[in-house]
Amino acid sequence: MSLTNWHISETVEPPTWLIKKVGKFAAVLLLQRGIIEPEQIAAFLDTEAYQPTSAFAFPEMQQAIARIQKAYEQGETIAIWGDFDADGITATSVLWEGLGQFFAQGDRLVFYIPDRLKESHGISIRGLDELRSHCHSEGKSLSLIITCDTGSTCLAALTYAQALGIDVIVTDHHTLPDARPPVTAIINPRYLSNQHPLFNLSGVAVAYKLMEALYATLSEVPQKPLEDLLDLVAIGLVADLVQLTGDCRYLAQKGIEVLRQKKRLGVRMLLEQCKRVGDRPIDISFGIAPRINAVSRIWGDVRKCVELLTTRDEKVCKSLIEQTELANTQRKALQKKVFKQVQEKIKQLDLSTTGIIILADPQWSVGVLGLVAGQVVAEYARPTILCTVEDGIAKGSARSIEGINLYDLLKEQEHLLLSFGGHPLAGGLSFRFENLQILSESIDRKFWSQYGQLQSKAIQIDLEVAIADLTKDLFNEFKQLEPFGMGNPYPKLLVRNCIFSEVSNANIRTAKGQKVEYIKTEFTLSDRFGNQIHGDWWGHYSYELPDTACDVVIELVDNAFRRRYDVRLLDFHAQSAPLSAEGSTLATAIKDPHINLKIIDWHGHDAIELDQSLSATICDRCPQSWQDLNTIIELAHQANQSLALVYPDPQQINGAIAWQTLVGIAKYLSRTGKEIKRSQLITKLGIADQDVLQIGFDELQQYGYAVQAIADSSYAFDVTIRVSSIPSSVDRSAPTKQFIQAANELAFQQQFFDHQLKKIATYSENK
Repeated sequence: MSLTNWHISETVEPPTWLIKKVGKFAAVLLLQRGIIEPEQIAAFLDTEAYQPTSAFAFPEMQQAIARIQKAYEQGETIAIWGDFDADGITATSVLWEGLGQFFAQGDRLVFYIPDRLKESHGISIRGLDELRSHCHSEGKSLSLIITCDTGSTCLAALTYAQALGIDVIVTDHHTLPDARPPVTAIINPRYLSNQHPLFNLSGVAVAYKLMEALYATLSEVPQKPLEDLLDLVAIGLVADLVQLTGDCRYLAQKGIEVLRQKKRLGVRMLLEQCKRVGDRPIDISFGIAPRINAVSRIWGDVRKCVELLTTRDEKVCKSLIEQTELANTQRKALQKKVFKQVQEKIKQLDLSTTGIIILADPQWSVGVLGLVAGQVVAEYARPTILCTVEDGIAKGSARSIEGINLYDLLKEQEHLLLSFGGHPLAGGLSFRFENLQILSESIDRKFWSQYGQLQSKAIQIDLEVAIADLTKDLFNEFKQLEPFGMGNPYPKLLVRNCIFSEVSNANIRTAKGQKVEYIKTEFTLSDRFGNQIHGDWWGHYSYELPDTACDVVIELVDNAFRRRYDVRLLDFHAQSAPLSAEGSTLATAIKDPHINLKIIDWHGHDAIELDQSLSATICDRCPQSWQDLNTIIELAHQANQSLALVYPDPQQINGAIAWQTLVGIAKYLSRTGKEIKRSQLITKLGIADQDVLQIGFDELQQYGYAVQAIADSSYAFDVTIRVSSIPSSVDRSAPTKQFIQAANELAFQQQFFDHQLKKIATYSENK
């Protein structure tokens, strides 16, 4: 994993009233994100305090509503032209249900969505002919098309529609052409200033605002409330990764409130399928949206997705849910396969001189290229264009990074493109494959002349926390600030000086238990104070995690399936000198062909209990340094014996519990006048380190007990410990932290070196 630059947000001190209102960490996040004034904070947290913007703020909304009203009064046939991603599918569903209150569905209202595997985004002449032919075959004359999430730059097709006598109302949010398209009305927030509260609306939100204006104009017609559509709006907004500010945030908040109620059959069954509640944006981004998107990525045709989101037939819905789950499973495997192939091609590039990665392969499925391009951007910090090739035409997806406007770079090469569209960070395009080299060279030259330098991979870190902070309380603090997304990113947390343990790979499986070529690594993250939390690292193998202490960047997540809070690993920086290393024994052992170490796990037993028939070197003390580890391995190696680990399992050491146990033993010995052998005390505490034990004895004296160690030849190397009460007034409620901290730091070190021993043994078995 290549080193990523970490940018840590400046620490701010929030006012007391804000800390009381939302908590310390949430208060810091609000201030860091420029939400400072009490009125701003109230509107950010509570939809009731936010004043939504009128739908008629769009310059051409009046013209659009007048044309729809005319169609309603004259009984015209209307077609909805949608798009095949989650934003486009939900936008189509919003118009299908919303306009369905005014026009009979399937009769005076039809919809058309291009097949992702056969067609491109946007209105096409071919699609217009197909749609018009379908209407004519039904004895209808198509006179009005309303687009959603598409249409702004489809000038040739829109001109063709005009020639056919078909009026078009474009609702879209993508980048505008230089000249206004020949349409009846265009509802696109890009015509507004970039500070306008409607500017960042996605396709589904623009479609909803059109319905909002129509419901207000013909208020006596609809039989269902407009707000019933808001769950669809939330799905599309979150899935399309738009800036969740202004009305975007408001609509997403209101939509999640509706989503939580699960009134919509398809949404309820989707949530049940992916085992999510539906009260958080993550239920959309990791549950609903991937399944909806997967259908077009794998099969192309998404008309059934609109039916899934709008049907009331439970049997039909169940069948469609099964199809989406199968598609999503296949998508994961296909995405991983293509990403590996892309990485192999990238190895052949000189990344020091490559500004934009442009690759094409006829074997790649166009359906997953946007996802894979996003992975490449995240991994290599380069704008990326990936294409498949068919009949001499390259068609694919583009993704960029913050600060590099890929749309403008492509627009400069418009003469080489057959089609393109999108926005600064993402888009789609097609061109003749024979132009690939000249396109690559031209766009790369433009990149270097405009931006001048490569950007390093970087993560913006919001807060520095400890593992002890990663609790339900912190999760609930963050939850107040949802929905998270662009403009309000999920908090990225820095935790310093941790180790990974209990590391394992987990292959993802289908609902029927079939293995999928898609993996994640599961682990436990620990610190020096004995605090632990479980976590996972998606798309990576266990061997990629470091054996050293490290600093990590994580997100705190709700693991509803296991009813706990986990972390999702985003990045790590391994410490260069782990635990005062004098040289990595693991590395040495791996390089030394003579090391063949077999380990017998006899944790917690006395050495004399070990079967005498076993020829083994006894290791009764867990190593605490590289020197210890070297010595132990060398002893076993020279004796040509196995290594038997009889020291207490370091995973069981807990400073707080050890202190409670030590105090209990002191009370008992003081009261009864009895004695205890040091070896027995070590067994009960799980701590053999002399320095740590002495800290405990010193703290016992502060606690009111005198500890005396007496050598006794009858016990060979052991000593007897006596405890007596000190006749003085001692505040036993005073905090005792030195022993607890020392014990936890000991556990941290021992877990690390215990792991090294076992890793060497595992390697020896396999080489």
